[in-house]
Amino acid sequence: MPKYMVERELPGAGKLSTGELQEISRKSCSVLEELGPKIQWLNSFVTEDKVYCLYIAPDEAMVRRHAEMGGFPVTAVSEVRTTMDPTTAEPVAS
Repeated sequence: MPKYMVERELPGAGKLSTGELQEISRKSCSVLEELGPKIQWLNSFVTEDKVYCLYIAPDEAMVRRHAEMGGFPVTAVSEVRTTMDPTTAEPVAS
């Protein structure tokens, strides 16, 4: 199933309290339960004014539906084509 990265403009995101982040997480989980098992939230990265969320979902429409139901902003949704990390630089064994 495809992965999607969602960019959310959220001024002051980096200053959200633990309680505020917990409440946002609870809302997201509640919406995910309602949508069913085909969409999964993997994790999110909070920066000063944005939040980047990674999902597994059958299509972009379901990711956008999650945001709509939760009242979460969406600046952009991009399908993840592949991943890389420092091990990507290592030679491939033949």
